Amino acid sequence: MSALQIIAIVICLATTVVAIALLARTVNHYLATFRLGQPEDRGDNKGERTRTLLREFLGHTRMARLPVVAIAHWVTMVGFGYLFLTLVTAFGQLFEPSFALPLIGHFPPFEWVTEALAWTGLVAILALITIRQKNHPRSAPGDGGRRSRFFGSTWWQAYYVELTILGVMICILLLRPLEYALEKVSGGDGATALHYPLTGWLGESFAGMSVSALETAIVVVAAIKILISFAWMITIALTPTMGVAWHRFLAFFNIFFKRHADGRTSLGALQPIKVGGEVLDFEKVEELDEDAALGVGKVEDFTWKGLLDFTTCTECGRCQSQCPAWNTDKPLSPKLLVMALRDHAHAKAPWLQASEEVRATGIEQAANGFSDKTKAAVAVDQLVGETGYDIRDPLGAYLPFGTPDGGGAVIDEDVIWSCTTCGACVEQCPVDIEHVDAIVDMRRYKNLIESAFPSELGGLFKNLEKNANPWGLAPRLRMDWAKDLPFEVRQVGADVESLDEVDYLFWVGCAGAYEDRAKKTTRAVAELLDLAGVSFAVLGDGESCTGDPARRAGNEFLYQMLAQQNVEVLGEIGATKIVVTCAHCFNTIKNEYPQLGGRYEVLHHTQLLNRLVREKRLTPVARPGEGDGLGLSRAGSTGSKVTYHDPCYLGRHNQVYAPPRELLQVLPGVEYAEMERSGEKSFCCGAGGARMWMEEKLGTRINNNRTAEALATGADRIAVGCPFCKVMLTDGLNAAVQEGKKAEGEVEVVDVAQMLLAAVRRGGEGQARDEADAVPDVPTPQPAT
Repeated sequence: MSALQIIAIVICLATTVVAIALLARTVNHYLATFRLGQPEDRGDNKGERTRTLLREFLGHTRMARLPVVAIAHWVTMVGFGYLFLTLVTAFGQLFEPSFALPLIGHFPPFEWVTEALAWTGLVAILALITIRQKNHPRSAPGDGGRRSRFFGSTWWQAYYVELTILGVMICILLLRPLEYALEKVSGGDGATALHYPLTGWLGESFAGMSVSALETAIVVVAAIKILISFAWMITIALTPTMGVAWHRFLAFFNIFFKRHADGRTSLGALQPIKVGGEVLDFEKVEELDEDAALGVGKVEDFTWKGLLDFTTCTECGRCQSQCPAWNTDKPLSPKLLVMALRDHAHAKAPWLQASEEVRATGIEQAANGFSDKTKAAVAVDQLVGETGYDIRDPLGAYLPFGTPDGGGAVIDEDVIWSCTTCGACVEQCPVDIEHVDAIVDMRRYKNLIESAFPSELGGLFKNLEKNANPWGLAPRLRMDWAKDLPFEVRQVGADVESLDEVDYLFWVGCAGAYEDRAKKTTRAVAELLDLAGVSFAVLGDGESCTGDPARRAGNEFLYQMLAQQNVEVLGEIGATKIVVTCAHCFNTIKNEYPQLGGRYEVLHHTQLLNRLVREKRLTPVARPGEGDGLGLSRAGSTGSKVTYHDPCYLGRHNQVYAPPRELLQVLPGVEYAEMERSGEKSFCCGAGGARMWMEEKLGTRINNNRTAEALATGADRIAVGCPFCKVMLTDGLNAAVQEGKKAEGEVEVVDVAQMLLAAVRRGGEGQARDEADAVPDVPTPQPAT
């Protein structure tokens, strides 16, 4: 054994021991940190969870939204596992350069896969490096390149990981040709294309070297490969917040423990408030301990799954690139939020894990035992509060990036109140982080414990408490939308004793009852159901707000009050099948009322109308034209091109994409144009998360951004399936008219139901209604003050 081999063996083995010891320490740190979180039961249906994990891992289903990245990442991921065997081989080569793994070392299929993964891995990592550089903030639009999805990511970590993979692949592609040359020079019979199909040609260039030189080269390259690998292990062990590296281990657990065992995205229903791992019973809220956390006010108030979420973040920025708040220059970036929470959690963990005696002395006395990061984390006054950031520097809204000396808050309050809860971040995340739940939990604490929320929400809450609708209007006005309709709209309790007498309960919703623009949709749906012979009844003044805006604003108490009242009413009347026009009502009744025992078959009106068209109970026979009696302007009514905006709470939260599009595409003479950001990538209108009731003071308006995209399609009509979207996009369209980008009446925002009714009405065959019967919309009374 040469001196070189001895030196290489000593250095490599010493590095390996240190790396493994440090890695074990970090794993222990992770386990201890996650235990600081609140209890959360995610261990059900282990078989289904395992299938979900294998599907997402092997199929890269969450990565597929960026196909090139997905393919490149899949190759590097598989290579990381499979090519570990080449690391084992490298250790053997330190002792004997001709070493090969027993049994499989010279097994041709094993060698073929090894070489194939080495070459494709090299190409893949070069592709990923190129993509990262192409999307670098230096060449991206926005202040400081903020339109780059990598804005704010930790660059040295990404570069280090990429260069590590590149170095390992190069070492493998050097070792294989050297092994070929050594085999050939030594007179062995293994130097053939059968064993070296993709590297033999390169090995020919080393064939002129001596056996001694080749053995020395193999030892050197093997040692370099080992040192690169274990230097990486040491680096990540010393940097537990290095998500770009750690996700390759933690993602398996995060995917396995995602909310839904069957793999559904963690959207739709919000998680209820839990105390000590148990769902809070609001009837017993007075029995809670004084220090019980309602929501999240400190990082340790998150569940262990939340802490795992934050640690798993890869900093890829897919969530950031889709976030409507971030894309309209607000401080909220789901990625930066998660990174800030991750860094704060791991910095604060040593203090939280310290004994009560140590913590009782205070941070000043105990300071010598903690790092500067821990001292800074403990010194922070609150999790969410004022940071004094500059809107031109969004990084300043997050403690780890803005004020490293501590003090103030970890996250600025503008960050959490900018969220529309659209779910784009959750939908895009490749490792299943549950951003929306985390944001709403922080809102709950601000609301329920600190009573600190945007001033506009005070009026919203007051209106909901007093009159059970966001506008604060009298319940007796809930039926004004039905005035002068040419058929009777039956009410439960007045005209209908039991819902067994009708096909559906029509849940009108607050917007559908009170808001002028939404009333048009309500009337259109009612008329279409009547035309199709579908019987229905409404609750009238017995209907209350579902509680969606209160819950997403963080006022869980108010939501519970409204929701429990509605569930009781629906139970008393025996509701089983409900049709709704509001995407938010749809989501709440369908997904969240079951948490309170209310389970129903809930249909969005586009789903039901699409079914009726397919059953030939409604037949659109003409292009929606002028004089359709829907209160539409002449220019827009005769438009022939339409685009559709996906409501977030219908699309991403509930996966209802096809029915509204199918309805629009069957309308005769109407050309359908899809926006670039559509389907699962649809851009929010800006109304969700109770943002409908808050003024947009930061950055640019979300609804204007979305309206501009719709107008760019050249459509004459912007079709929607939610009253919130209709209000926001109409306001965006009015802004475009005021700016001279469009002439008044040139484009209209209409509900899908309005377009369908216009096409059906003109069809004749006993279904047509005389246009003279059309009644102008009843004006909405002024909101209560």
